[in-house]
Amino acid sequence: MIRLILNLLWFFFGGWLSGLLWLLGGALLAVTIVGLPWTFAAWRIASYSFWPFGREVVWQDQPNPVVGGVGVVLNIIWFLVAGWYIALSHLLIAVAEFVSIIGIPFALKDLELAKLALAPVGRTIRDKR
Repeated sequence: MIRLILNLLWFFFGGWLSGLLWLLGGALLAVTIVGLPWTFAAWRIASYSFWPFGREVVWQDQPNPVVGGVGVVLNIIWFLVAGWYIALSHLLIAVAEFVSIIGIPFALKDLELAKLALAPVGRTIRDKR
């Protein structure tokens, strides 16, 4: 029940906008053809941006073709072109949310989104167990 309330508050106070912007960014990446490797990562982040409570980001450590050398190169390009300023925007929002006690759970999710925005390739989102 708490997750539902937190998700509804998150969605109402800006999660819908964050999710839509990630969806739009993914669509723009897909249109460019060159951005296709990042499209699905952006859409995964969009789904997390809409409804983050009760879900977690899984940072894959095991060898995987996407997380391997290609994934590292894709994440470096992503960081240089878009990741750093998207993460900065989530960080600034998190600082504003930390000011009030009630905003701390939301700030923690924004910090998670900032971390995810730095290197999204090879990450997955799953329900918490």
